[in-house]
Amino acid sequence: MRDLTNEIVELIRRTSSSLPPDVEKRLKESIEKEAPGSAARGALETIMKNIELSRANSTPICQDTGTPIFYVHYPVGWSTIQLRKQIRAALEEATKKSFMRPNAVDAIYDKNTGNNLGGDDFPYIHFEEIEGNDLVIELMLKGGGCENVGRQYSLPDNSLGAGRDLAGVRKAVLDAVQKAQGQGCAPGILGVSIGGDRGSSYIKSKEVLFSEMGTRNKDPKLAELEERLTSEANEMGIGPMGFGGKTTVLDTKITGLSRLPASYFVSVSYMCWAYRRRKMTVKGEQVIYD
Repeated sequence: MRDLTNEIVELIRRTSSSLPPDVEKRLKESIEKEAPGSAARGALETIMKNIELSRANSTPICQDTGTPIFYVHYPVGWSTIQLRKQIRAALEEATKKSFMRPNAVDAIYDKNTGNNLGGDDFPYIHFEEIEGNDLVIELMLKGGGCENVGRQYSLPDNSLGAGRDLAGVRKAVLDAVQKAQGQGCAPGILGVSIGGDRGSSYIKSKEVLFSEMGTRNKDPKLAELEERLTSEANEMGIGPMGFGGKTTVLDTKITGLSRLPASYFVSVSYMCWAYRRRKMTVKGEQVIYD
């Protein structure tokens, strides 16, 4: 089996130091929505300068390089044991090269491993066997600040007046945005999962963040709700970094899951403006980075 350790190091470098084109484009568009000389516009302009410097110097966009979340879509015959070893070796090497900061801290003994490797849970690696011959590795770096403001709701929620329907989902998501304020490093991107159990609901709310900005759910009701939530969140006036303004949320992604009759969970994963996600595709001897 081919050793892809060096190629995965490059994937990590690109993810940590350079935002995807769709994210950068949306941030640039947001600048024009803010008033000249305002704190909101100044924050967005500073963000864009930071992005340019990070890309030019191959340095992390944010000092919090986040939790590495890998999704590996592999053809029949590839060894997930070997792929896991290569990913972990690549993350350790990327940390030595300062593309990543040592983030793995043992929660029981409060000890940092120093190499960004914890147990089987750090980095998080999800494997899925697929048809075809191409190997695709997707990576998202999820910062701790935005992770801290994620929320999960069990509907009905009488405090919000939220029932078990899309109207209730709307109230829950907007409540999460209001409570986050500037602590999630706005402008943010919302990943929303409706249904599932507590664990699967949170996982799916992050998975949906791997899709490109602007793409809508195939269900017209959910697509409409995605657009509405983004618009209404921006009407709150929280703005970039909580400084006030028109740009609180850049986009909203929603996915629906099956649930038990007794449960109706709504999970909100908040992603900060440093929306770091990239992927690499292995086609024979060729490696393509997106």
